[in-house]
Amino acid sequence: MCKLVNSSFFVTFLLCCFSSFLSLAQELEPAVDTTKAWDLGGTGSLNFNQVSLSNWAAGGQNSFSVLSNVSAYGNYKKRNNSLDISVDIIYGTVKLEEKRWRKSDDKFELNVKYGRRASSDWNYSAQFNFKSQLTPTYTITRDTLLSNFLSPATMLVSLGMDYKPNKKLSVLMSPLTGKYTIVQSQMLADRGSFGVQKAETDTEGNIIPGTGEHVRKEVGGYVNIRYRDEVFKNISVQSKLDLFSNYVRRPENIDVNWENNFIFKVNKFISASLFFHMIYDDDVLIAYDSNEDGNNDRKAPRLQLKETFGLGLAYKLE
Repeated sequence: MCKLVNSSFFVTFLLCCFSSFLSLAQELEPAVDTTKAWDLGGTGSLNFNQVSLSNWAAGGQNSFSVLSNVSAYGNYKKRNNSLDISVDIIYGTVKLEEKRWRKSDDKFELNVKYGRRASSDWNYSAQFNFKSQLTPTYTITRDTLLSNFLSPATMLVSLGMDYKPNKKLSVLMSPLTGKYTIVQSQMLADRGSFGVQKAETDTEGNIIPGTGEHVRKEVGGYVNIRYRDEVFKNISVQSKLDLFSNYVRRPENIDVNWENNFIFKVNKFISASLFFHMIYDDDVLIAYDSNEDGNNDRKAPRLQLKETFGLGLAYKLE
């Protein structure tokens, strides 16, 4: 069975795709006043949290955490063509008393969308989306790998129509989307992590190393909704909703990925953020305690929820 390409080759592949989209936009439009056609911007924040206790009767733990968030975008529009590029990076760590530093959050996302105007509010669109993480994640004892860069990674390639009535809202509807879930780590692939086909077993039920699949391929319908606006003075919201239905396998069970980021601006350099993330993937099985005896005895698709709040330094590039 062929091995998945290594990380450096895959990053090179992403950069090539990125360059191809830029080249396409330049070929379709004359190279005149291109600087005026680009809308560039982004935000960055660095949040800190510390708890220090001494002779505290109620108990507790000393802790220190850092959470960083970088979001950048470049939107190109000239006559009938548009190109929207966005990059989101989140990384956080936490330290509890004498324990070692432990990762609390890790995300990398690249989104590239090309559009050709069909009417005033509609575009013919092609979109490429890539999601993964930057560093490995282990169990508390650090003896078992849980995830890593490209383990998993998700790629979506979509063709469809994009509804863009203004700069705040974009609704991409794609009846033809390829979804690829990648697990480069052979150990995680053999376990069947993140929905890939797990390794074969011998007659005694033991896993045969190296036989787990690295990629899960799906074809289906996809809806991507993105909204960004300052809803009140100094309060802005960024919301992204992804809905995917596999045409071949249980199309009624829709995969959901919904992110909501609320940013509260105190002044030019101080801000607070509240982030909600909800995921449901019918192919990802999560261990849980079905009879409440303290042991995880079953695996099933489960609703995944994450919430983070941060207060710290922030800067907006306009």
